[in-house]
Amino acid sequence: MKIVVPVKRVVDYNVKIRVKPDGTGVELANVKMSMNPFDEIAVEEALRLKEAGKAEEVIVVSIGPAKAEETLRTGLAMGADRAVLVETDDVVEPLAVAKLLKAIVEAEAPGLVIAGKQAIDDDSNQTAQMLAALLGWSQATFASKIELGDGSANVTREVDGGLQTIAVKLPAVVSADLRLNEPRYASLPNIMKAKKKPLDKKSPADLGVDIAPRLKVLKTEEPGGRKAGIKVKTVAELVEKLKTEAGVL
Repeated sequence: MKIVVPVKRVVDYNVKIRVKPDGTGVELANVKMSMNPFDEIAVEEALRLKEAGKAEEVIVVSIGPAKAEETLRTGLAMGADRAVLVETDDVVEPLAVAKLLKAIVEAEAPGLVIAGKQAIDDDSNQTAQMLAALLGWSQATFASKIELGDGSANVTREVDGGLQTIAVKLPAVVSADLRLNEPRYASLPNIMKAKKKPLDKKSPADLGVDIAPRLKVLKTEEPGGRKAGIKVKTVAELVEKLKTEAGVL
């Protein structure tokens, strides 16, 4: 069985995000970029399933500019077998990403797609669900544990009441949550080997997918600074301030 893992190039989670002076977006020039943390978890889970003998091949896929090749090589250094880059300099919205991934999945015919539950740049949390709908596959979201069986998978997911385990029929799309695993670090020898591995490069046109945006961003602003808190002496005073000052009651 093959496992496909979509990975996204995002601003590193340790970097403080800054908005461009003209408000047209986030400043990306001279900013450290890395693989989306939830996608790292998805790659790690796919590799563990392969190491357990549940899969034969792990394929990482990224959609973005030529520099996204670095993100794919990180996946290869972790242990992925192959990498596919759908190269485009345009902003690609979640629905377009799902359509591109659908074309890749149909060509590769995997038994499982493991995606990060969301990307830390836009926090959309939509792509995995859209992909499952477009493919007509089973889906399980926010996975904290994945157990593969014969033609099915038991996925434990975090819900408000605790943990819920559901059985999904393969092929399926599963989105990885934070507590699914702890991603491994790529060793230096594997990083050097990954630099020499070939990438399969495609364009949206090659896949027959229109990625024209459906949304228009009018302006990007940084959130305002938080006001200093105050202490109250009684519950009655707290309720009064929530009513009169905060206006939430």
